[in-house]
Amino acid sequence: MSTIEYVKNFIKDPNIASITPTSQRGVREVCSKMDLSKKVVIVEYGPATGVFTNYLLEHITPDSMVIAIELNENFVDYLKKNVKDSRLKVHHDSAENIIDIVRSYGLKKVDYVISGIPFSLMDEDTREDVVKRTSHVIRKDGKFLLYQTFFQKDEHLKVHLEDYFSKANDQYFMRNIPPLRLYEAIK
Repeated sequence: MSTIEYVKNFIKDPNIASITPTSQRGVREVCSKMDLSKKVVIVEYGPATGVFTNYLLEHITPDSMVIAIELNENFVDYLKKNVKDSRLKVHHDSAENIIDIVRSYGLKKVDYVISGIPFSLMDEDTREDVVKRTSHVIRKDGKFLLYQTFFQKDEHLKVHLEDYFSKANDQYFMRNIPPLRLYEAIK
């Protein structure tokens, strides 16, 4: 997808978090918090054009799986047409339906959930609901890894992570446009 097409999607869809995809350095920083050397199941919220998706598929084992959940139909179509890998399962759906989507694969728990969806644009109840449901599908010692624009306030996300996870760290990552606030919530 061209940059112009990406920007057009950003303008049309208020659910897209950033006007540009995450930088490769940002992708590597977030993914460095996962052990991809063994079989894993990763859920990705808001994969857009697949910057994280492609990185994950290049680094996970042959028996691993990535479940991508995307609300924007143009991005869903793009992923289905352009990312050909049997380990990728693309859903045109909302992160709120994570429990049912994971169960549709005969799974109860996953190793990691990675998310770039804009929590600051959600209402309070939806934010808490997504974090709560996500916490229910992550195995013990699994992680919820989030990358958000750097102006994210604690009440948008961190307070909810602290309510549902045993540990919630955050850091700023400036090597991205716009800069990011990265979260690592451990079950």
